[in-house]
Amino acid sequence: MPKHTHIEGEAFRYLENARELLKAASIEDNLYIGKKPVREAFGTAYLAILEAINEALIKKGLTRKEIPKSVDGYMAAIKKHLSVNNGKLVREFDRLYETLHIAGYYRGLITRVTTVKDEIKGTEDFIKKLLP
Repeated sequence: MPKHTHIEGEAFRYLENARELLKAASIEDNLYIGKKPVREAFGTAYLAILEAINEALIKKGLTRKEIPKSVDGYMAAIKKHLSVNNGKLVREFDRLYETLHIAGYYRGLITRVTTVKDEIKGTEDFIKKLLP
């Protein structure tokens, strides 16, 4: 598996897994047919984000036991350790949580191919910000 300079470790593997799940999904009229692979891809992309945050927090000196265990915990950790003077990262995480985890994975509401691809690209961009 090729290593990209901006994405490494588990986050990269999860993101690639999400892309692989989408490759196996059928497309018709710019819509994914069958929600299961798309929902799985969104769930896996969200896990990629959590892995990237975990890695970034560990690089900041947190221990595995200090890694957040909830969305609110992740928001607080991002605010405290990763974007001290800039709320953009917290807002971006919140948006990705709502899109990937809630709308995409949990509710299965996103099936338009271009929207799905944009969100996967947004996931990659977010990870690159955390793991430069």
